[in-house]
Amino acid sequence: MTHTVIWTIAIITVLGLVLALVLYLVAKKFKVEEDPRIDEVEKVMPGANCGGCGFAGCRAFAEAAVKAPNLDNNFCPVGGNDVMAQVAAILGYEVKAKAPQVAVVRCNGTCEARPRVNEYDGFASCAVKAALYAGDTGCAFGCLGCGDCAAACQFGALSMDSATGLPVVDETKCTACGACVKACPKKIIELRPKGPRGMREFVSCVNKDKGPVAKKACQSACIGCGLCAKTCTHEAITVEGNLAWIDPAKCKLCRECEAVCPTGAIHGVNFPKPLDKDAVKARIAERKKKAAEAAKEAAHE
Repeated sequence: MTHTVIWTIAIITVLGLVLALVLYLVAKKFKVEEDPRIDEVEKVMPGANCGGCGFAGCRAFAEAAVKAPNLDNNFCPVGGNDVMAQVAAILGYEVKAKAPQVAVVRCNGTCEARPRVNEYDGFASCAVKAALYAGDTGCAFGCLGCGDCAAACQFGALSMDSATGLPVVDETKCTACGACVKACPKKIIELRPKGPRGMREFVSCVNKDKGPVAKKACQSACIGCGLCAKTCTHEAITVEGNLAWIDPAKCKLCRECEAVCPTGAIHGVNFPKPLDKDAVKARIAERKKKAAEAAKEAAHE
């Protein structure tokens, strides 16, 4: 009996050693050499693993960056230009600094402007609500108010305002990772450049219904009247599908569009002074008057 036990232990030990040797040799033969720069890049990454860069996590981003011929298509929104400068230094690449971005909520439909027409009593999720029906207000495009965007944000930059029923972005915490953009089934959250000194103009609406229908559903909706586009002298505004959109690259922050918008759908953020609509409208009227006079003089020549 004792000999049987000893032989069993011996055989198992030898078998284990042989299998370990086989595994070692196989691992050596099929070993994939990994670029050591991947570890270096990963170390300088913020470690958020948020997916804002378009990859599964910081490790995946590092692998893609090392394999890429340049960094034109790779950018970490959380780390920003500082982190990308470190990545470029490790890889010996050049990287162009990008303007910092921030999430903006393109829905101005507060509880007062967009009253409820029915009551939702299901699971508190925008994704679930969107899959079931258009929403509990007359606007089929607006915020559903369940806070999927706030839940998706890993940085505490989004919260739901109980008074308005809309999400609020804390731009001091927003990293522009895009998680909230992906989480919103109505696509009302957009990443836009922060703008000089944080100032920016945007249309806080995504309603594509015709003017009367949009206005009936929400008093603050964009009605696609085009008055903003006609007023803008910088060609920064386009109106497509009954909806205006401001190109941040062309916008000069003159706030004229904001002043003439009849529903208040255009929002100006972080301007040092409140908008004086009367003064801006007077400026527009004076400009049009001078243009008309110049045209009249030219016609007489």
